[in-house]
Amino acid sequence: MTSRTERFTALQARRVALAAQGFTRARPAAVTARHVNGVIARLGLFQIDSVNVLARAHYMPLYSRVGPYDQALLDRAFARTPRRLFEYWAHEAALVDVNLHQALRFRMRSETRMWGSMAQVARDNPGLVEQVLDDVRDHGPVTARQIDKDVTRSRDNWGWNWSAVKSALEYLFYKGEVTSARRSSAFERLYDLPDRVLPPASLGAPDLDADEAHRHLVRFAARAHGIATEVGLRDYFRLAPEPARTAIGELVDAGELLPAGVRGWRRPAYLHPGAHVPRTVRARTLLSPFDPLVFERERTEDLFGFRYRIEIYVPADKRVHGYYVLPFLLGDALVGRVDLKADRGRGVLVVPGAYAEPGAPPDTVTELAAELQTVATWLGLSAIEVGPRGDLAAALRSAVG
Repeated sequence: MTSRTERFTALQARRVALAAQGFTRARPAAVTARHVNGVIARLGLFQIDSVNVLARAHYMPLYSRVGPYDQALLDRAFARTPRRLFEYWAHEAALVDVNLHQALRFRMRSETRMWGSMAQVARDNPGLVEQVLDDVRDHGPVTARQIDKDVTRSRDNWGWNWSAVKSALEYLFYKGEVTSARRSSAFERLYDLPDRVLPPASLGAPDLDADEAHRHLVRFAARAHGIATEVGLRDYFRLAPEPARTAIGELVDAGELLPAGVRGWRRPAYLHPGAHVPRTVRARTLLSPFDPLVFERERTEDLFGFRYRIEIYVPADKRVHGYYVLPFLLGDALVGRVDLKADRGRGVLVVPGAYAEPGAPPDTVTELAAELQTVATWLGLSAIEVGPRGDLAAALRSAVG
């Protein structure tokens, strides 16, 4: 079937995206498991990252939508029955809605995103892979260190000095033969068998072939985004271009995606039929660099005119804004960015730098100060300390007292 092209201004598209991501809902007075489950169903995933300078990355998107909450609620959704989340390679390493397990099995059956050490250990040492699987079966949940057989480690790359045992575990994890039961206090995976971790309904759902899996994941990404280009739709679950493009075309033909044009966007877009354009958005929150609203940087620039570069791996003397910089969402715009650090030893939320975006409204500092106080309280920090960097720094220092 042929669909007419829906037309949007950039502001309308931005509001569609914010509504789809849950930013038009008021923060609840008290966050319960029901609110957590609602965000899980809406986003589908929480990206994991090892950096803990402020808070673990997977905790932040829930905070950004519902406000301060007991992090144990999210921990329970992942590590206790009935589980709502499992860990897998979705966007990147992520906690993923268990209802998406069925659609991600196509990836488990393939080796398209598997890096060299995993494939190599399966090819060169299948006996070790079987031994590791037996160890998990006999002793799980278990960390890689607990079953490491002192296999000589490669020291060639500073970031990935995995033992052969770790590579075998990651191969089995990628293939879905083991899964993560939980994370340790040191943020290590504890591996176990899927049938001892995942809900029977999730494991028992029939496999989808690769084509249907791509349609399912593109369909989910479209609902989560509201409106998106092809790049945005396939990036949500890091799908390969050709099968994602085919899935998009099939969903358009079926009327499950609507062609759309957005003024100022360089590429055609697609609208989810259930998306709506709110008249106003009254959000106020800080966003993790790994939040689904902003983790595809080209989309962030299209939606907000906000060029974002994470500078964790940039040498300190070459950073523009700071080490761990969070965009500040106020209303329907990204109006600033703040470099943040939780100094847990002193109980202080440190703000090394604070910067306004062009056209930031006059109440930016007041609203940012209030949001920083909310974040500090949520993280159990009793004070806020603002450093010297950035054009908002002096006014923000006064505002936080």
